[in-house]
Amino acid sequence: MPKIALVDDDRNILTSVSLTLEAEGYTVATYTDGASGLEGLTTDRPDLAILDIKMPRMDGMELLRRLRQKSDVPVIFLTSKDEEIDELFGLKMGADDFITKPFSQRLLVERVKSVLRRAAPRDPSAPQAQPGEPQPGKALIERGALVMDEERHTCTWKGQRVTLTVTEFLILQALALRPGVVKSRNALMDAAYDDQVYVDDRTIDSHIKRLRKKFKAVDDDFEMIETLYGVGYRFKEQ
Repeated sequence: MPKIALVDDDRNILTSVSLTLEAEGYTVATYTDGASGLEGLTTDRPDLAILDIKMPRMDGMELLRRLRQKSDVPVIFLTSKDEEIDELFGLKMGADDFITKPFSQRLLVERVKSVLRRAAPRDPSAPQAQPGEPQPGKALIERGALVMDEERHTCTWKGQRVTLTVTEFLILQALALRPGVVKSRNALMDAAYDDQVYVDDRTIDSHIKRLRKKFKAVDDDFEMIETLYGVGYRFKEQ
């Protein structure tokens, strides 16, 4: 079963969440502050990390910022702040989901399952792709200088690696599968999130901005993701 890292300075949450996840069959590693969490997450990479935002020594935002320099591990934030700015800032930094305290253990388990499903490589024995999509046994999407490997969750642009979170990868994949076709924000939400996870339009916009920033970091001339205001986004035809 997947290994989950839980970083929170509240020992009651560490205990209760650990027991709940272990009852679901997951292996759980716990850390009581951001500094020890960063060390643990980089030396013993989990399949998913659950991070509190407010912690001593290093808060969750700083932990995520440093983690994203080395890893694309999926991240769920726990936050006691019901403030939109925190969520938008976290999404821009590469978080995959948010849960506001207090939360039900069942909700957390469902969110964990959802993120892990999105992060899992697609089964090559699954139903066949539509025309223009990757064929069975070839989980590659090649669109000019863009190459996406679904099984390995890797992405390159002009031969240079671009590290994407699970959500960013799924959004880009949805766009790249059909170049020139406009995808509405709702369509991108459906591609990147399970039905039980609600996000609004600004969440998708934040992910798109981060995608563009990552590609421009390796190629300042990158302009392949086009915005059609009031409609959605598309991957430019070549």
